[in-house]
Amino acid sequence: MKLRVAVVFGGNSTEHEISVISAVQAMHAFDREQYDIIPVYMTKDGLWYTGKELEDISAYQGDISATLKRNMQVDWVREGKDVLLVQHEKKRFGAPFTQAVDIAFPIVHGTNVEDGTLTGFLATMGLPVVGCDVLSAAVGMDKYVQKAVLKDNGIPVLPCACYSWKDYEDEDAVIADAEQRFSYPMIVKPLNLGSSIGISMAADREGLAEALELAFSFAKKILVEPAIKNLKEVNCSVLGDYEEASASECESPLGADEILSFEDKYMAGGGAKGAKGASAKTAGAAKTGGAKGSKGSGMASLSRKLPADISPEKREEIRRLAVKAFHSLGCAGVVRIDFLMDLDDGEKVYLNEFNTVPGSLSFYLWEASGLPYRELLTRMIEIALKKEREDAKVITSFDTNVLAQARV
Repeated sequence: MKLRVAVVFGGNSTEHEISVISAVQAMHAFDREQYDIIPVYMTKDGLWYTGKELEDISAYQGDISATLKRNMQVDWVREGKDVLLVQHEKKRFGAPFTQAVDIAFPIVHGTNVEDGTLTGFLATMGLPVVGCDVLSAAVGMDKYVQKAVLKDNGIPVLPCACYSWKDYEDEDAVIADAEQRFSYPMIVKPLNLGSSIGISMAADREGLAEALELAFSFAKKILVEPAIKNLKEVNCSVLGDYEEASASECESPLGADEILSFEDKYMAGGGAKGAKGASAKTAGAAKTGGAKGSKGSGMASLSRKLPADISPEKREEIRRLAVKAFHSLGCAGVVRIDFLMDLDDGEKVYLNEFNTVPGSLSFYLWEASGLPYRELLTRMIEIALKKEREDAKVITSFDTNVLAQARV
């Protein structure tokens, strides 16, 4: 009997559309001899839909409300030991549609979904869930906590300062504090977003004021950190769990001598204004293109050097640090870890950030390492099922008479 896999994507996130692209890519790559794939699309309003049409990218390129009307709104329901997708609108006659699910495979990006929120909901329903657990997903999204954990584990990260909306009520004090800590240029970024949304580089005080305004429009907390002036970015993926993990081949996005913008990563041609105070020039200069690089191809479209143009020694250093960082955060499944190399400081390596559900699931890095996308997806499911078997051995309740003695 085939395993029934609910591929869950979308959600209330600034990276909603990128999630759709990543999920559709994956649904076309699954081994259909082993798995029945059930697309479960989450709207930005938190409604759930399923239907065969939702496996096709064209379903999202027109009138999305018309697409949803042609498909079925569903709810998650626990019935005994089974988890079901049940038709939301009850039929007047006959039994409502139900679809049993064996395992959830979230392919989501950004706040409100990738940060452990969705994983926690699905796990509470009693489903095994592919990928990072709630804690590792949350830490992977919170750039400040993530730096603290990594630093405590001896992994090099850039220093930073964290500011909140409350701090920003006195903008001059925030700017003065940042200037006391760091020299220009500085990088300003939202605390918990991905895809380079809201990130910009500040070359002077005026630029810092604009960068703060931009970042705070996307998040309640932001980070400021020193910018590496002579930069090479190198990315690496890790696959595994707490017992065993391995690193993929390394890549270096072309033009990544500066910070890549959302447009650089996902929009063919790039070059458009990314957001207030952050042009594509200041936020990054790489373009997308090529056979896999058509508009809307996700991270797989980014122009890159693969393998990265680095020495064998640096390659092994980055891959080793990637696996160590993966275990430090307690990750599972596949992640992508982005590193920065300071070319003015002997190619010193810093871990920049985690992507606990990377765009396109980083399949292109694993294909370059000899692991086809279909097998990557199977490995991720096997890791989740292993975790479910281990969790089943843990005692989660014991008999007491506390309630019998309670007085309220």
